[in-house]
Amino acid sequence: MEETISLQDLFKTLKKRMLLILLTTFLAVAVAGVISFFVLTPIYQSSTQILVNQEKVDVTTLNSQDIETNLQLINTYNVIIKSPAILSKVIEELDLDTTPAALTNQITVKNEQESQVVNITVQDANPHKAVDIANTTASVFQREITNLMNVNNVSILTPALLGENPSPVKPDPMLNMAIAAVIGLMLGVGIAFLLEYLDTTVKNEQDVEDLLNLPILGLISPISEKDNMNSKVKVKPRRKR
Repeated sequence: MEETISLQDLFKTLKKRMLLILLTTFLAVAVAGVISFFVLTPIYQSSTQILVNQEKVDVTTLNSQDIETNLQLINTYNVIIKSPAILSKVIEELDLDTTPAALTNQITVKNEQESQVVNITVQDANPHKAVDIANTTASVFQREITNLMNVNNVSILTPALLGENPSPVKPDPMLNMAIAAVIGLMLGVGIAFLLEYLDTTVKNEQDVEDLLNLPILGLISPISEKDNMNSKVKVKPRRKR
């Protein structure tokens, strides 16, 4: 005979273990908050934009192949910006204690919606350093691309600036705590159902009937100690004559 669990039993289990579920959720949120605010290092972000100018061509003769060539050229520039040929000079100019490979992980380069504008985004624990790296990378690339590809079609469109009160882009404590709340809630519910499944104690007559697969013929009501004392007082032994 298959054992089925009704929706009512599920709600009873959740209600019974509600304190455990709430405690697990609160603990997960507290841990995420402590880690986000006091353990993880804040990371700041700064961006600069460079413009890749097209060579002067006759608009009437511009075809899809020319457009594709320009896009490929921009993609080539994106690779060159993060190459050691550029980043090693950035490290040298800023006297950074890092390597080109490590600096590459801090820099993101992408063109703006298949346009001629290229965004250089830098993330660093120091907001001032993030701005310096972004601007220096753009200026070094503008200078070195002339020697690398014998072209002079790059100009800095928007330099990186440091705001008055820069705020970190990560970690996001509120987001981390919200995710932790969901995970803690799921974990608490899982533990509640696991404890209920592992609990094999007999609690009522229904558990006895399910365990023995036999019908219940009668019940013995519990007798409290007070009722037991009252019954002894009421029953008086007969005196012998």
